[in-house]
Parts: sequence; C-alpha cells; structure tokens
Amino acid sequence: MSSDIAFQHAPVGLVEMENRIIRRANLRFIRIFGGTVEDYWNRPLRDFYPSQAEFERIGARGLDAMRRTGDYHDERIMRRSDGELFWCRVRGQSLTPDNPFRHGIWSFADISDERPLVRLTPRERDVAILTCQGLSAKEVGVELKLSFRTVEAHRARLLEKFGARKLPELVAKLSGMPL
Repeated sequence: MSSDIAFQHAPVGLVEMENRIIRRANLRFIRIFGGTVEDYWNRPLRDFYPSQAEFERIGARGLDAMRRTGDYHDERIMRRSDGELFWCRVRGQSLTPDNPFRHGIWSFADISDERPLVRLTPRERDVAILTCQGLSAKEVGVELKLSFRTVEAHRARLLEKFGARKLPELVAKLSGMPL
C-alpha cells in the first residue's frame, strides 16, 4: 500500500510502461501532460512526442543505451495532451534488461521554465543535447555520424537562434543555468 502511495504522490512524473505503452501513471505525470487518470491507461507514449519521427529517433537512441547500461536519460521536447510543446527531462530504468522496452519505470520532469522553447530541427536538437553533455564537435560528429564542419554549422545556427555569442553562453542557455 505505501509503495503505491509513494508512486502516486512522487514529486516527479512517473509511469510504468510495457513496450512503450503506459500501463499506469502517477498524479504528477498527469499534471504535467494534462487530462485524467483514465486518459493514460494503455496509451502509447508516442502520443506525447512532437512527431512520429521524433518518437522513433529517440526510441532508437534510448534502446541502444538501455541495451548497454539498462537505463537512459535525456532532455527533449514533448507534447502535452492539449498539443502544447515543452521541454522535459526524461529518465528510464528497464526492469527487463534482456528486452529493455518490455517493462520499465520512467520519470518525467517539466523543465520548460528553465529552457526557452526554440524551434529546432531534429539534427540541431541532437547537436544541442550532445553539446550540453560536454562533447567536442569531433565527438558530436562521431556520435551522429556527421563531419566536424557540419557539427560546427549546426552549432553556429544554434548560437544565432539562442542569441548566444560563444559556445559556453549557448550551453548555459540550453541547460537553464543563470548567465
């Protein structure tokens, strides 16, 4: 009984998923994404991504990481039930390491107050995330299978979109740190 109370009233959005289908969601998750408890029973997680392509792309990256470590985390744009886009910090832990998406617990935190919502291409988003993780342009290029120059071009567009003069200022804006 107390574990269910802890799950339901946790200060972060929690879901139990099987094969990327929500089996149960806590109260904070419902507040973050909108709707009612019934709206989330057996609901595909893809309903909360900006697009099917984003769902597939992030899923592939997450599956790869979970096969290696059993867990995954990132910060991404997600979609509330009313269609509003927002920044979300996501962490997942597989309960079935042999098949990472079969069963797991995932947390979701709304970080939109810390992050400006700027329209980014999927590739710009990838470059931004890896840049915030401290990867050099060469390392980002290796991870995304892009040339160093292509990564630098994406970073230049990110600097412009976020009104940053240098890379550390961009990272500060992307990570929500005070300048």
